[in-house]
Amino acid sequence: MAHFASARTALLAGVASLTLAACGAEDIASPGEGNLVVLPPAPAPTPTPTTPTPTPGTPAASCPTGTVDSGTIQVSTSDTRRNCQISGTIRGALRLQNLAGTIYSLSGKVQVGDDRGPDVNNPVAGAQAGTLTIDAGVTIFGASGADFLVVNRGSQLNVDGSASRPVVMTSRSNVVGSVTGESIGEWGGLVILGRAPIGDCADAGATGGTNACQAPVEGTAGSIYGGANPSDSSGSIRYLQVRYPGFRVDTNNELNGITLAGVGSGTIFEYVQVHNSSDDGIEWFGGRVNQRYLVLTGNDDDSLDMDSGWKGAIQFAIVTQRAGGADKLIEGDSTDKPVDATPRTNLLLSNFTFVTPRASSPIHLRGGMDGTLVNGVVRATGTTGQCLDIDTAATVQAANATIDELGPLRFNSVLLNCATAFVSDSDVDAAAVASLFGGGTNNSSTTASTLTATFINGSAETAVTPFNPTSLSAFFSNVAYIGAVRDANDNWWRGWTCGLAADQASCTAINAAG
Repeated sequence: MAHFASARTALLAGVASLTLAACGAEDIASPGEGNLVVLPPAPAPTPTPTTPTPTPGTPAASCPTGTVDSGTIQVSTSDTRRNCQISGTIRGALRLQNLAGTIYSLSGKVQVGDDRGPDVNNPVAGAQAGTLTIDAGVTIFGASGADFLVVNRGSQLNVDGSASRPVVMTSRSNVVGSVTGESIGEWGGLVILGRAPIGDCADAGATGGTNACQAPVEGTAGSIYGGANPSDSSGSIRYLQVRYPGFRVDTNNELNGITLAGVGSGTIFEYVQVHNSSDDGIEWFGGRVNQRYLVLTGNDDDSLDMDSGWKGAIQFAIVTQRAGGADKLIEGDSTDKPVDATPRTNLLLSNFTFVTPRASSPIHLRGGMDGTLVNGVVRATGTTGQCLDIDTAATVQAANATIDELGPLRFNSVLLNCATAFVSDSDVDAAAVASLFGGGTNNSSTTASTLTATFINGSAETAVTPFNPTSLSAFFSNVAYIGAVRDANDNWWRGWTCGLAADQASCTAINAAG
């Protein structure tokens, strides 16, 4: 009987199999309708091909999409990388990843997006925006002054560095290990163009601060900046080093380390170092961008330069200059270039430490600009060093003006330590500058510096009562010290900068890849 039951079961199973084979997909009963159908397992998916990770020190096999394989480059005796080149105009989105065995380079003038014009509500027809995102630890280099990066109006640059893995933009010589402490001007630099108000109108009939007020930026051909959108955003730049940049196109027409032209307050710009530029470290041409945590080292012209109606705030800035070359610590003006004298340049600066070995590299404010400098330390270490120079008839508002007629330049909680604290010029003499400086609170031009490790506060700096800068701008934080670095435990500058201290990374070193 058991044998008969087994045979009957096998027969029924065979019939069921034949019946299923004769049916289409629509004939298969749904669960719960009386037939249980067990389908064969689906085939395993085909694995997505991946690029093998190269052995450390060897080049990647290929370059990522959006870049072109330009062969390999030897970074050191134990590190050869695939050179992935960027050129032309980036339209749409491009991300540069930190990939093992990979380094990136610029070929010529590389643009992010087309110029979309001054009016955010009426962009140029057919002009396309671009977004370039750069991951932490990426290194990008240029081989000559003709290689530089321009972010056009209406496009964005996002530098996503970190405290331990900054993004480094540098020169080919730096990559192959042939730079020295005096190397400058080995590639173009970074230019960011926005739609914020400017005062330097190319059209003599235009009014400053309007969409009609536009201008070509120096050092490039055909790149325009300006507009009427104060909150314009050109992206987010965090933890960036720009090394050995700058290029002289012709007289008074040069690429800076970083150029911010018409850049708006919607742009994030912080933790940025410019090292050994052949021109200015950072120059602002109009705009409304604010910034914090800046480091300017070894730049050959002005460390900070602002004009053309820039209005913005800077908090926490270290400037150190090279003995072999530098001009001003700050050069600020308002009316020497613009066709329209408004908007006026207005610098708001808090928590700064500036140190120079140079004889004539003071803070130089002129051209009718406004400015408030608080919580600062300026030290010229040479026997003929200068601290503060204020001049031009436009700044004093009238020829032969008295001190009461000076423009609204203000100083509070600032220590000057220079052989010549105040520079005398034919239009504004040293006595007038001293009177203006002395009119602020907690200022001193006679207190000896006690800075340690070049730029870290000592007892004299710590003893100064700080000024609350939040009364000047909501961008500022109220901190209980003057200068950029409170004490030896204040490490905001460590990790992402180069060359500031003996235990920090050298500016000749290159980021590890991947």
